[in-house]
Amino acid sequence: MNRIEHDGPLIVGGGLAGLSAALEAAPRRTLVVTPAPLLQACSSAWAQGGVAAALSASDAPELHAADTEAAGAGLVEAGATRVLTDDGRATVEWLASLGAPFDRDAAGGFAVSLEAAHSKPRVARVGGDGAGRAILSALVAAARAAPHIEIWEDGRLRGLLQDGAGRVRGAVIERDGRLVEVLAPAVVLATGGAGGLFAQTTTPAALLGEGMALAYRAGAEILDPEFVQFHPTAMDVGLDPMPLATEALRGEGARLVDGEGRFLLGDGADADLQPRDVVARAVHAARAAGRGAYLDARVIGWDFAREFPAVFAACMRAGLDPRETPIPVAAAAHYHMGGIAAGPDGQTTLEGLFAVGECAATGVHGANRLASNSLLEAAAFGRRTGRAAARVRAVPGAVSAPATAPDLAPDELERLRRTMSAEAGVVRDAAGLGRALAVLDELEAAAPGALPLVAARLIVEAALARRESRGGHWRADFPAPAPQARHTRLRARIAAMAE
Repeated sequence: MNRIEHDGPLIVGGGLAGLSAALEAAPRRTLVVTPAPLLQACSSAWAQGGVAAALSASDAPELHAADTEAAGAGLVEAGATRVLTDDGRATVEWLASLGAPFDRDAAGGFAVSLEAAHSKPRVARVGGDGAGRAILSALVAAARAAPHIEIWEDGRLRGLLQDGAGRVRGAVIERDGRLVEVLAPAVVLATGGAGGLFAQTTTPAALLGEGMALAYRAGAEILDPEFVQFHPTAMDVGLDPMPLATEALRGEGARLVDGEGRFLLGDGADADLQPRDVVARAVHAARAAGRGAYLDARVIGWDFAREFPAVFAACMRAGLDPRETPIPVAAAAHYHMGGIAAGPDGQTTLEGLFAVGECAATGVHGANRLASNSLLEAAAFGRRTGRAAARVRAVPGAVSAPATAPDLAPDELERLRRTMSAEAGVVRDAAGLGRALAVLDELEAAAPGALPLVAARLIVEAALARRESRGGHWRADFPAPAPQARHTRLRARIAAMAE
């Protein structure tokens, strides 16, 4: 195996979190590795809502933090959340300075929209529903122009290099079928979430939780992996992944109805703006009962194509005009609140290893992510992580790499995805989670150590151990929350519920 030495941060992932970290690592030499060309196969580019931040005169970081904590159902870490919300305005302004074309109001300030569970309009958008791609495009241009950044757009993470003390000293990267060991003082995982483990997902199908799985195998702590957020308005038009109908549509008056036009969550004006877990379960229940679930967005009118161009285009490709016909929707895996335990500066429980973005669990999402906090976290904590990783210096000593895990065959991956949606989806119970574990055991026998199986097992075993319902984790056999909210912490296959 070839080996190279890189004197600076090695960042795995080219989404908003990874590129924010890379830009802020300047002037330290930084290597960014992605398995696909930038702007492809990352959730950041698909995000529709925008960036949540206290930007208006009537808002404040304290209010944003309070809304975040309320949505997180008792598991939000207050300190990390205040860091996040305090950084809100500066983060949006930084993104704008790089060329992100945020919508502006008549006075030239940031135009903000209302989304579910926010007490104030505070979501800065781009082109109605094009925030993710527009913001990431600006960062891609900046990263390509930055003299300190080198980008490999054909590299897949296959393992972490560690020394005898467990310190992460680099990574094994596969390029063109060949493995190369990259020694680096700091490794930043910005590998995205795990939505591709589910058959019904709004995220790129390539996101299989592999970064989390490798960090776990290396001995890093995994926090709350059972908490997967299911978006209630994925468009059920026969596509994989499922196109997303942004939550901002409901902020503008669109309503969720069944096949007979009855409101799913009641007729109150704000009934459809409850936290996502509540809305997702209502959509799931209506479909399970055979009533169907639809997003009636006809109130948007003939401005639909201008106000929400991405949703409009997806509908028209499916042969549906949302100005005339309600959109069929389903709850689909959308965001992983759990992941590699990390602080606001990305530091994990392993020296030399940082994690940021959706693969990290910093405590700011708790059991249920507040809408549009993910892009804020990716950029705000990405910047902090880049600066922290740039300060790490190389240490001497021998390193070793683990054996490369096998890949799942296409039919095995498809079976895994169907199982996860059926048994570890919106509504869970012990019987279904037990069936999921049996399938994982069978797949493990054919592909021992496959990273998607490691990630899926972390989710399923933690879901089985959490015998309560909280946020995005709903147990039909334990529908009430426990008296005290507790985190799940997993390390080296030893699970413990801790304060």
